[in-house]
Amino acid sequence: MKAIQMLKVKDLRLAEVEKPSPKKGEVLVKIMAVGVCGSDIPRILQFGAHVSPITPGHEFAGEIVELGEGVEGWKIGNKVSAAPLLPCYECEWCKKGIYSLCEDYKYYGSRNDGAFAEYLAVDIRNLIKLTDETPFDWGATIDPAANAIHAYLRGEGTKDDIVCIFGLGAIGLFAVQYAKALGCEKIIAVDVDDEKLACAKECGATFTVNSIKEDAVAKVLEYTDKKGVTLSIDMSGAPIAQHNAIMVTGKMGRVVFLGISHAGLNLSEAAVDNILRYQLAVLGSWNSFSDPFPGFEWTEAAKLMGEKKLNPDLVITQRLPLEDIPATFEKIDKKEIKFNKIMFYPNGVPE
Repeated sequence: MKAIQMLKVKDLRLAEVEKPSPKKGEVLVKIMAVGVCGSDIPRILQFGAHVSPITPGHEFAGEIVELGEGVEGWKIGNKVSAAPLLPCYECEWCKKGIYSLCEDYKYYGSRNDGAFAEYLAVDIRNLIKLTDETPFDWGATIDPAANAIHAYLRGEGTKDDIVCIFGLGAIGLFAVQYAKALGCEKIIAVDVDDEKLACAKECGATFTVNSIKEDAVAKVLEYTDKKGVTLSIDMSGAPIAQHNAIMVTGKMGRVVFLGISHAGLNLSEAAVDNILRYQLAVLGSWNSFSDPFPGFEWTEAAKLMGEKKLNPDLVITQRLPLEDIPATFEKIDKKEIKFNKIMFYPNGVPE
């Protein structure tokens, strides 16, 4: 079969490799769509993977074409997505059902071969059933949607919240859509890109701020009658956004940090004062898994897509064949491409 292999940092190659056979408890999935995750970019262009060579790609969906030994409850022809984490099920955190904190995990696309390929053998415990009406490329975005939902669970988000989302990548845009699906009446989106802000409005944002052009904190406080929001989520990892997420949050509010900064958390005196005087909860959000594995985040994202309450078409910006992956990452590295969610189709781009 055809697959993209990463031999080292910035070295992606289209290769002919052996088609996998499903082992006991696995199915063989024909990969119909696979997305580029934000974590794929530094893995491929900067840091490398845990295994080399490796086939990257962990946001995917496809069709079951072969059953391994002992597989029950699944059949050939099922449309599926799959969670990429392969937990050990034995460590302290797995036994508590907090699989995102597994201490001995594997992962499709970074520790195991992933879905930048025509086929992938997948553990049945990771599978998520898609409705017949759900497009494959929608199913390949369940991962970022599940990450957005996980952030809401960490922040105990409800329909009564005034929500502010910082950073409008795929996860941020799904966070806006999820707030709308919950029934939140005030949904604020903050970014530095006017096109992404316009997309956020399509996704359900009631108020947007370009933080390059305007004082984001002042504008959000003005919109909320100086009370601030009840839940702010930073998807960007930018230190200034992390700081501003605290500054826009009102009394007894919750601040969730999901975006990875690779930098220190530098808070002003005013931000620390807000945390203390307003009794804010500052929470981290990591990955998207809960009990029963892969978790509510995954089943809910799939359910909402099936009900058309989450619309990945608003998030997907490029649709390309598998062969274009090396050239696309070269463009990303050279900043020659503007994108949100790039989708590849290993078995043919749909017409």
